Amino acid sequence: MRVGFIGLGSQGGPMARRIVEGGYDLTLWARRPATLEPFADTAAKTAQSPAELAAASDLVCVCVVGDDDVREVLGGDAGVFAGLAPGGIVAIHSTVHPDTCTEVAKSAAAHGASVIDAPVSGGAPAVEEKQLLVMVGGDVDIVAQCRPVFATYGDPIVHLGPLGSGQVAKILNNVLFSANLGTALSTLELGESLGISRDRLCDVITRGSANSRALASMAANGGTLETHAAVAGALLQKDVRHAASLAYAASAPQGAVFDAADSALDAMEHPR
Repeated sequence: MRVGFIGLGSQGGPMARRIVEGGYDLTLWARRPATLEPFADTAAKTAQSPAELAAASDLVCVCVVGDDDVREVLGGDAGVFAGLAPGGIVAIHSTVHPDTCTEVAKSAAAHGASVIDAPVSGGAPAVEEKQLLVMVGGDVDIVAQCRPVFATYGDPIVHLGPLGSGQVAKILNNVLFSANLGTALSTLELGESLGISRDRLCDVITRGSANSRALASMAANGGTLETHAAVAGALLQKDVRHAASLAYAASAPQGAVFDAADSALDAMEHPR
């Protein structure tokens, strides 16, 4: 399978490297030439446009930031769908609204192509260990075709159901992570009010039954959300908004998880 990869950031870059190191014929495209420089020591090829990349690929992996970015690289005269041959596949690794996946899948079908969603969690260290969590939604046969490529960086690869299911799972994961940030911050602030310093309380909780990945990440950054705000605030805001949209469409109660997530977003100055 020939693979194209778009979105070579802190998450996508290591994923693309694992694909080419896994022996796949890989083509890359990026807006900025500097983004491609780390691949100069690999066998990866480069394209001048998403359409050119797609013409050289059976599977196009997209790992850009948000919904509009996905639409931009897939659509238009120079987009992926303009170059992808019938039978081609697009895997959306970005975290986007499930409706966005449905929307682009309709465009793909008009070109004889297929779309699956495959958002990921774990970061670059998990990629290096081939332990990135890949949450997949889409046709079972199409997913089976892509699974060996995903296995170059991912384990487990969890097929959750039809198109959009992977996005729902990833969005819920990020809502709960946001909520855990909110409750962790509240606990550390309460501890200070009761005379326990943040660093000492972090030492205790990260070794105790109340530990969470959210609190551990805060502990590594001084027990505050300043670093999270700069690196992930806008992304978590996007995902909590998507979760609220899904809950509203399903007439489902938002519940306590949203209250806690909102407290974290407010603290990061990225209110929902």
